[in-house]
Amino acid sequence: MKRKDFLKEINSLDAGALQEKAKKLAEEQMRLRFKQASKQLDKSHLLKTNRKELARVQTALTQKKSKAA
Repeated sequence: MKRKDFLKEINSLDAGALQEKAKKLAEEQMRLRFKQASKQLDKSHLLKTNRKELARVQTALTQKKSKAA
């Protein structure tokens, strides 16, 4: 997914949905790290992509929480 499309998607979500998305991305990141450690990961760029998406979701979540307070 393109960065702009991803940003539009996460900005349209509420705080609860962002927390769910962050949880799913963290679980996916863990699976990717396990695959990499066992030499089963063919697309190593997915680690970097997943890490950046997780950071974007966490940033959006922080922004939404600060606006609500």
